[in-house]
Amino acid sequence: MKTQGRRLYALISALTLTGCAVNGDPRDPLEPMNRAVHSFNDVVDHVALKPLATGYRAALPRPAQIAVSNAFSNLDDVSVLANDLLQFKAEQAASDFLRLAFNTGFGVFGLVDVASEMGLKKHDEDFGQTLGRWGLGSGPYLVLPIFGPSSFRDGAGLVVDGTYADPVYRKGAVASRNAGVALRIVSRRADLIEAKQAIEEAALDSYEFSRDFYLDRRAAQVYDGRPPRLE
Repeated sequence: MKTQGRRLYALISALTLTGCAVNGDPRDPLEPMNRAVHSFNDVVDHVALKPLATGYRAALPRPAQIAVSNAFSNLDDVSVLANDLLQFKAEQAASDFLRLAFNTGFGVFGLVDVASEMGLKKHDEDFGQTLGRWGLGSGPYLVLPIFGPSSFRDGAGLVVDGTYADPVYRKGAVASRNAGVALRIVSRRADLIEAKQAIEEAALDSYEFSRDFYLDRRAAQVYDGRPPRLE
């Protein structure tokens, strides 16, 4: 009886594992590799990024943190404006140009977000969204080391944005460029401390939560909040 019980248990386990493999998310054919990179990123976050972000918060007054975040947001608007134009979003491009001009000129190079106070909404466009707007599918889900959730399309878009449209990365001196990139990473991680902690406490599987949230959000961004229905 014990032998038969073991065989039955083994059969049920095999069928369960087979079912999981068959019913896996078709958007994520690279799941084993992606999970490994996700775990690596979690280790880097807990060992380096989170402690740095926590120290950054403790050392810098809140108004100064907001000013740093605003300045990087203003620099990001250069890439946003470029992708507005590539997507032929003329009205949004005009709004983002004014936003960039007002924050740079009257907001002390973006340290103060005067544009939002004037009703000029912050937009979020990148080359991955531009490719999606042109009809290129996202391709398989892909977790990048350090950068986190992405896809084949969005990974290519990240390279283009970083190479051609990112004022921080395009700084001439390597030392100042690296310092700017590092400060931006720490600043953004500091802004996400509570959100990241809430996800870790609430999500049964942080990998699945991150993947589903990212893919749904990207679809909404590409289609301006109106993604096509999946049949």
